[in-house]
Amino acid sequence: MPWINACATDDIDEEDVIRFDHGDTSYALYHSPDGDFFCTAGFCTHEKVHLADGLVMDYLIECPKHNGQFDYRTGEARRAPVCVNLRTFPVKVEAGRVMVDLP
Repeated sequence: MPWINACATDDIDEEDVIRFDHGDTSYALYHSPDGDFFCTAGFCTHEKVHLADGLVMDYLIECPKHNGQFDYRTGEARRAPVCVNLRTFPVKVEAGRVMVDLP
């Protein structure tokens, strides 16, 4: 499948997250403190709460409902109550646009 144009790099502040919907699926896009961009599944694996409403700290996204944390670079569940990893998706930047390789 081709790369999907998700947003402009300027749409996401450093150390922040935004929601991105494509088709019938929702994703979360992140801008790391070192300037890289990442994409994960949009909903927490513990309860179906959107991660774009959560708090980004360094390389962690904290779920807004129960404060579970994931490393958004790898999807690794890092703090209870989350115990199932997030799915991650490849990202590249082209001409100021964040491009995501979706299934």
